[in-house]
Amino acid sequence: GEDSRSFHVSIQGPPLSMVSVGEPSSITAVAGGQLILECPEDAVPPPHIEWHQEGSPVQEDHRRQVLAEGRFLRIQAVEAADGGEYSCRATNALGDTSLHVRVEVHG
Repeated sequence: GEDSRSFHVSIQGPPLSMVSVGEPSSITAVAGGQLILECPEDAVPPPHIEWHQEGSPVQEDHRRQVLAEGRFLRIQAVEAADGGEYSCRATNALGDTSLHVRVEVHG
């Protein structure tokens, strides 16, 4: 015989904030939520990308991951200390570009 069932799945995750660095110049993230910053760099050859917060290199840990060879910076369980000025610097044989975004944490 045949048996069919239908399921409705609703995923309630933490608030997600996502922005491409460079525009707009600031983003508001929700404390306890997730923040994804994108470095929109399509240069050829593909650049080496570095992320900085307030001028210091971002240290990856269980909350902060650099994804897709640097294109994204993901911060989970956002807290007040994650606020501030972020920049991504893309470097290849043709030169380098830096883009900036200010993150404000609310909540």
